Amino acid sequence: MFNRMREDIMSVFERDPAARSVLEVLCCYPGLHAVWMHRVSHWFWVRGFCFIGRLVSHFARFFTGIEIHPGATIGRKFFIDHGMGVVIGETAEIGDNVTLYHGVTLGGVSLERTKRHPTVEDNVVIGSGAKVLGPFTVGKGSRIGSNSVVIKEVPPNATVVGVPGRMVMAAEKPAEKADLEHGRLPDPEAKAIACLFDQVRELERKYGELARDHEELKKRLNG
Repeated sequence: MFNRMREDIMSVFERDPAARSVLEVLCCYPGLHAVWMHRVSHWFWVRGFCFIGRLVSHFARFFTGIEIHPGATIGRKFFIDHGMGVVIGETAEIGDNVTLYHGVTLGGVSLERTKRHPTVEDNVVIGSGAKVLGPFTVGKGSRIGSNSVVIKEVPPNATVVGVPGRMVMAAEKPAEKADLEHGRLPDPEAKAIACLFDQVRELERKYGELARDHEELKKRLNG
């Protein structure tokens, strides 16, 4: 147990440069508190003490602003940065070294008592405000941009942005570190508009050439 707690603390230092001391992390990181309280609630849940598990998760939400259903399965070194407004549903499954920013929802789109929340594999980073909705898999090493709405499966090492989420980048190799790099995410709409402008400029150039050729032909015929 203490090894897992030490591992959680070190994951904060690895992924948040603002962390300055172990005491600060222990006292001032609600994402860490939420993960530890989830482990307690999950322990009760899987042993059939569902009411106690829900009660512990309810207190965790009250104190941290992070709602993790006790039925959710979470791997090692899970890090929630800032954390306010994060919601993780009952049948969500989260792998190792996953990072979530504030406002993320791992939600469902069905009322049936089946697997209805996403499976997030190892080394995934999900940006602030993103919504991942449905019982599909987000592949290893993927990146989901801020405020994206993802409603279908994401392949490994892909980058997804937009509403609805679209894959804008796929890498053969996983990223070296769990960093979303928000400022470097591609903008598919801007790229499409730039391509249209290039085509318009090319059409204008060709029209100008045709107009000049037409004028020269008229002069020759009139001469």
